[in-house]
Amino acid sequence: MTAAPDKELSKPSNFLRQIIERDLEQGTYAQRHWAGQPADAATHEQGVPDPAKIRTRFPPEPNGYLHVGHAKSICLNFGLAQDYGGVCHMRFDDTNPEKEDQEYVDSILDAVKWLGFGWDANGTSHYYHASDYFDFMYRAAEYLIEAGLAYVDEQTAEEMRHNRGDFGKPGTDSPYRSRSIDESLQRFRDMRDGKLADGAAVLRAKIDMASPNINMRDPAIYRIRRATHHNTGDKWCIYPMYTYAHPIEDALENITHSLCTLEFEDQRPFYDWLLDRLSEGGLINKPHPRQYEFARLNLTYVITSKRKLKQLVDDEHVSGWDDPRMPTIVGLRRRGYTPESIQLFAERIGVTKSDSWIDYGTLDQALRDDLDPKAARAMAVLDPVKLIITNWDQLMEDAGHAAFDGLYLDDCSAPVHPHDESRGVRNFKFGKELWIERSDYEDVPPKGYNRLFPGNKVRLKYGHVIECQGAVRDETGQVVSVLADLVPDTKSGTPGASAIKVKGVITWVAVADALKAEVRLYDRLFAVPQPDTTEKDFLEELNPDSLKVVTAYVEPSLASAKGDEKFQFERHGYFVADRKDHAEGKPVFNRVAGMKDSWGK
Repeated sequence: MTAAPDKELSKPSNFLRQIIERDLEQGTYAQRHWAGQPADAATHEQGVPDPAKIRTRFPPEPNGYLHVGHAKSICLNFGLAQDYGGVCHMRFDDTNPEKEDQEYVDSILDAVKWLGFGWDANGTSHYYHASDYFDFMYRAAEYLIEAGLAYVDEQTAEEMRHNRGDFGKPGTDSPYRSRSIDESLQRFRDMRDGKLADGAAVLRAKIDMASPNINMRDPAIYRIRRATHHNTGDKWCIYPMYTYAHPIEDALENITHSLCTLEFEDQRPFYDWLLDRLSEGGLINKPHPRQYEFARLNLTYVITSKRKLKQLVDDEHVSGWDDPRMPTIVGLRRRGYTPESIQLFAERIGVTKSDSWIDYGTLDQALRDDLDPKAARAMAVLDPVKLIITNWDQLMEDAGHAAFDGLYLDDCSAPVHPHDESRGVRNFKFGKELWIERSDYEDVPPKGYNRLFPGNKVRLKYGHVIECQGAVRDETGQVVSVLADLVPDTKSGTPGASAIKVKGVITWVAVADALKAEVRLYDRLFAVPQPDTTEKDFLEELNPDSLKVVTAYVEPSLASAKGDEKFQFERHGYFVADRKDHAEGKPVFNRVAGMKDSWGK
C-alpha cells in the first residue's frame, strides 16, 4: 500500500519519523534498484530504480497467535510505509521448523488484513517467507567460510557455553576456530548433507571472543536440525539461526528501515557486521538496511508472553486463543475492538526508545472514540427487576385505547443514533410491566440518588414520567417488583413532556416485546496492573471477576443484530454481538467497554 510522496503528514513526530525524513532528504537509498522481487545485489542491479521510497517489513514467526503488541508493530510498519510513499513487506521468519505451523500463518495473515493493511503495491505482492531464501543463506555462509569469517565448531553445547565467558570474563577461542578454510567448508557441507548428527556441530561467525558484547563472541549462525519444515519440507537438515537469517532477509528485500523492539538492540552490532561483510563481497545491495529499535508495548493488566498465553489456553483459564479477555488480536476482535480503534490506540501511545506501561484505559478510550459516532443505540437491562405501572390499565381505558391480547401497549421510539437523523428511528412498546435495573430502586436513597424510591418521580427514557410507590419483596427480603404510578400527559416528544421536571432518567424495556439475551460482562483478565513482574505465580494474579454471564432483556430492535455488529447500550457502554456464538433467536452480546473507565475506582 502506498501513499502520495507529497502527502502532508499530520501525525505527531517521533524519532523513527525523523530518521526516515532525514534519509529521504539525504537520498540515502534513492539510487538503489529493485528487481521486482527479493534478490541478490547482481540481480537487483539489473532492475529498475526502486519505486518505493522506503521499505519496511512485518516479520512474525508463525509459532503462535499475534497479540496487541504485534498490533502496534503492524500499525507502525505498515503505517510508516503508507505515510512516506513506501511499501511494507509481509514476511514470515520461518527458520524454526519445530515450532511453526500453517495454522499460525493463516491466523497472522487474517489479523493483518483485519487491521486494515495489505502487502500489494506497484502491481506486486510483497508476501515472503524467510525459507524462500534458504539457498542464498547457504551461499552466504559458504562465502563467509571462504573469506575466513566463519568456521564449523564441534564443541559440545556445554563446552561452548563455558568458553563463551560472561559479562566480566572474556570468552576463550574454540579449538576448532583455527581449522583451515577447506576443512570448515567440507564439514559445513557434511552438515548440509546429513552426515553429522543433530547437535554435533554448528557454524559460527568468526568475530571476537573477547568482545564486551557477548552477542559478538562468535555467534552460531547455522545448526543441524532434522525436522520437516512447513514450507520447504525435508529439503534441509540445517537451518539458519534467527540472528543470521533476519538481516539477510532484510537485505534481499531491499528493506531500508528494519524496525524492531528494544530487546534486539544488543543484536544490532552483529546485524551490521554481517551485512557489512556481505556488502564487501558484493552479495547484497548497497547501502544495506539499518536496524532501529523502539520500546515494546507494555499494557497494564495484560501479559504478552506466548508461552504463558498458551498456558492460559491449555489449562482452560480461558476458552481459547480468541477468548475476549485474551490480548490476542483474535481475542480483541471477538471482544469487539475495531481495527480503527486499535490503529487510533497505536497512534496515541506513540513510539519511544524507553520502556513504560500504558494504561489499559487508553485502549478502551480509543474504542469509545471510534464507536461513539458509529454505533447504533439500544436500551438493555442487565440486572432486571420488574416495574409495574399500577394505574396503567385504568389510564388506557379512560383514554379509550383498545387492548391487544389483553394488554394495553403504547408505541415509543428513539433515534438509532442521536447525532445522525438519517439513520432513522427504532420502535418499541411501553406497557404495564417493564424491566428496569435492580439498582434503580432503593427503599432509602443514599445521598445524591435520583432514581426510584417511594415518592420520587423519574422519567423512563423515551417514555413517560412515573412516581414510585414502593416495592414488593419475597420472603428473603429481595425486591421482586417495583410499583409506580404513571403521571399522565408526560410522554416524551409530546407537548406536556416538559411540564414536570425530574432529576432522574432511567432506561427500561417492556416485558411485552423485550428480547431475552445472554450478555457476557468482560473485564480485565488480571487483577493487578503489572502482572507477571514479581516472583508471584502469574496465575495467582488472575481476576476472578473477569467474566460474568447474565440473562438480560434488550429492546426488540436488536432481534436483527448480526454477529460482530457493535452497539452502545445506553448507560451501560459498548457491546458487540458475539461473532462466534450469536445467532438468530439466541442473541449473545459481549461488553467491550463501559461508558467510561471505572476500573479500580
